[in-house]
Amino acid sequence: MNCPESLKKGDTIGICAPSGGLAKPEEQEILDEAIKQLKKLGYKVIETESVRKREKGRSTSAKKRAEEFMYLLENNQVKFILFATGGDYLFEIFDYLDLEKIKTLKPKWMQGYSDITGIEFLWNTVLDIPSIYCDNVKSYAINPLCENLENVLKIVSGEKVEQRSFEKHEKTYSSIKEAFEQEENDEIFTEPVEWKNITGENKIEIQGRMIGGCLDCVQRFFGTKYDNIKKYVEKYKKDGIIWYLETFEMNSPELSGILWQMKNSGYFDNVKGIIFGRPLAFRQDYDITFEEAIKEVIGNLNIPIICGADIGHVGPQMAIVNGGIMKIISENGRGTIEY
Repeated sequence: MNCPESLKKGDTIGICAPSGGLAKPEEQEILDEAIKQLKKLGYKVIETESVRKREKGRSTSAKKRAEEFMYLLENNQVKFILFATGGDYLFEIFDYLDLEKIKTLKPKWMQGYSDITGIEFLWNTVLDIPSIYCDNVKSYAINPLCENLENVLKIVSGEKVEQRSFEKHEKTYSSIKEAFEQEENDEIFTEPVEWKNITGENKIEIQGRMIGGCLDCVQRFFGTKYDNIKKYVEKYKKDGIIWYLETFEMNSPELSGILWQMKNSGYFDNVKGIIFGRPLAFRQDYDITFEEAIKEVIGNLNIPIICGADIGHVGPQMAIVNGGIMKIISENGRGTIEY
């Protein structure tokens, strides 16, 4: 794995929008607050031209989005890249990225989630560069900084971090605007967190190399020229693979079908375990629950499977290091993830 340099105070953080953009005034107000707080923490911040634009779901054209991302990758002053937001069209930039050139550049830490899965999955499985799956840049507007973002900054600064499951989570997705306007997180995080070992173990303890993201986006790689998963899971079989997955908008048959494709395409070769985040907009077609769909398709892999973890769209979420070796423990409804 080609590990990036550690982030230091005084370094420059770059912000770009490879999928959607932040065009609404309230979004830009929160972005300004996020930048202000990052500067207070001791970092310089630059943003690319299209961060504050959006038309038909994209910040700008695919070619321009790729160029702005490449600008940050090639800029030697930039040590950490934060993404503006998710969306639906990130995959369009892939054909405009010069992967061979990127391989010659110094790797950089990056952070984002949701549609940003596309970049992080590509960087992990094709370029062998780790990244952080966690909130996009707007969350840095919340003051004081949330624990998960403190952990992100520790990780990219080279510190060892052990994250513990949160006490409460939100009932459904809350916008950063809502979180920004609330004085106390208790007003948003109201539901008890419960990690579930759905394969029957009292305690699960696994260690391996993390791979995954938003399943809605991972499926876009299937069968494309960017699908390098078989080589990747073979390369790191001695470490063992841990998949972490979460869903944005899906129903029971879709979840079953995607997991079936992955199982029968070698995605779960050399896997030590799978951890699922809380699903957001999940429809239980045929009265099949999220957990039932998982067990029906991959319950026969004879590996531990965890559901309900603090990963993904139903916040708060832990910081997952794509490509990093992490140790996961799940017991009595609680969990820890150590990097």
